[in-house]
Amino acid sequence: MKVLNTTRLGAIGILMSTAAMAGGHLNEMGPEELLPLAQDEGTVTVYSFTSRIGRVETAFEEAYPGIDLQGFDISSTEQIARLKAEAQAGVTNADVIYISDTPVVLTELLQTGIIAPYVPRRVADRVPDQYKSPLLAQRLSTKVLMYNEEANPDGAPVDSLWELTTDEWRGRVVMVDPLQRGDYLDLMTEIVLRSDEMAAAYEAQFGSAIDLGGAANAGEKFIGDLFANDLILVGSTDEVNAAVGALGQDNPPVGFTSYSDRRDNEEEGWALQVANAVEPAPGIIFPAVLALASEPDNPAAARLAIDFLMGDESDVGGPGLAPFYVAGDYVTRTDIPPHPDAVPLDDFTAWRITPAETATIRAEIGDLILTLQ
Repeated sequence: MKVLNTTRLGAIGILMSTAAMAGGHLNEMGPEELLPLAQDEGTVTVYSFTSRIGRVETAFEEAYPGIDLQGFDISSTEQIARLKAEAQAGVTNADVIYISDTPVVLTELLQTGIIAPYVPRRVADRVPDQYKSPLLAQRLSTKVLMYNEEANPDGAPVDSLWELTTDEWRGRVVMVDPLQRGDYLDLMTEIVLRSDEMAAAYEAQFGSAIDLGGAANAGEKFIGDLFANDLILVGSTDEVNAAVGALGQDNPPVGFTSYSDRRDNEEEGWALQVANAVEPAPGIIFPAVLALASEPDNPAAARLAIDFLMGDESDVGGPGLAPFYVAGDYVTRTDIPPHPDAVPLDDFTAWRITPAETATIRAEIGDLILTLQ
């Protein structure tokens, strides 16, 4: 029989209780109170699913001298794998996690205690409840059908997603491999979850009821037909953007990418625009969430960084929010006005994902896509 070391268990319990109490105390602090504690810590490490963390790093260090923000641009899929591996090894490298792919984040990171929620007290009353729990959403991001506006000045060249399965679009649809990037797998999963809408859109497009031909539903039928129509899979969103948006094309492809990447049109020589009128929807809109490591090495600086990423008290959120206050991203703070160049959120036709629903069949859709490649 194994004898429990009650003294050791008691010490562990005291340490965990103390950590929880300390974290709770920090949760009640505003940025002015957190700052001296964060400066004593001297550093904060952020895993971020967007390269825009580089601009945040510069702005944060200017706002808070003496604190080194180390931002790492790591895709959500890679973050999840890395955080799980680090937890298994008993190490904590990140203080703050900025991530999408919430269907997996909630089940594999939050429910397992690898990450923890935190909502800055300063902005808590300006973020709707649905974006504060179970994790804080800083903004809503997208994976939607985009087209080349220069080549199609009168609007999107397709009216229905089903057109992408026709001969006219054979080999002319581009997206990142859904098995490499979770948000694209979430898009494919949502198409299946919306099978009733996909079936109605098929009938509207072709004038007859859909013949599933052995597929389980209209969503799976669409995915199968799309892959069979020589769908082009690439390794990064930038590759999609360049293929679709590059100026000077006579007959460019369309592709699924981030609506907010229109922000780079001028700099990159693109003409990206969202196909917002396509039926039944151009794609998905989903939360980009902020969380703490469950036991961050720099707990005060971690909370200060999340507070900074939620924006300051200026009209559009200041330098912490500036990289994300762009057309195609939708900030969750109710006191920040919508970006004037974006389709208003109420008019944006992308499907809003429900992470818990997505999680129920996501692995099954991944298996389906594996058989199609």
